[in-house]
Amino acid sequence: MTTALQQYGLLTQWQLRRQSVLLPLLVVVQGALAVGTVLGFGILMGDIEGQAALYLATGAPTITLIVIGLVMAPQMLAQAKTEGSAQWMMTLPVPRLVFLAADLTVWTLVALPGTVLAVFVGVLRYDVSLDVSWWVLPAALLVSLAAAAIGYTVAALLPPSLAMLFTQLVVFVILLFSPVSVPADQFPSWLASLHEVLPIAPMAELVRAGLAGSTFAVETGPLLVLIAWCAGCVALAGAALRRRG
Repeated sequence: MTTALQQYGLLTQWQLRRQSVLLPLLVVVQGALAVGTVLGFGILMGDIEGQAALYLATGAPTITLIVIGLVMAPQMLAQAKTEGSAQWMMTLPVPRLVFLAADLTVWTLVALPGTVLAVFVGVLRYDVSLDVSWWVLPAALLVSLAAAAIGYTVAALLPPSLAMLFTQLVVFVILLFSPVSVPADQFPSWLASLHEVLPIAPMAELVRAGLAGSTFAVETGPLLVLIAWCAGCVALAGAALRRRG
């Protein structure tokens, strides 16, 4: 166990240092995405208040968390597979799950600054009051971990070109066809029902309830759906990495 923890710590440091030039740019892009999401939806929807404003103010940090895991993480892994650096990493005498844990840690850390910025900008833009629960940080970590695990699994299982196409489709779905910044009942019933078994809606519900606990609550069903997606994708990604070894 001690050796595995040491390997995890060293690999996390190695990944952070290896991408030390790119990571600040990713954080800046995440910040721009957070601000753009808050202000952009505000322009499209006009002056709003009440629960609609809370949806937008809490939806922006959720989008930031999801995009870093579902879009940027698979893009970076697909690029590493194309360059051959991912295959080289697999030759190191380190358990595959330690590789996975180190990568998921890095992407979770990258997602957090933009998420915090989105919360502040949302509060200022829509003049809403949040009721932040004590468990919002572990909830955000769970959402970020689940998104990164799903994205990592896609990049590990699919060829790089298909993984890139997946990320572009995901951005489209998250922004326009997911109940993140608007209630699920505004979508067609079949799409709302589909989101009950997909991970995006539970991610949004968890973050929304953590930031505005007096208005929103998270139910057991969506939480179990999110945990199942996270656990399943971590297992799939680990299996894919072991197979590559």
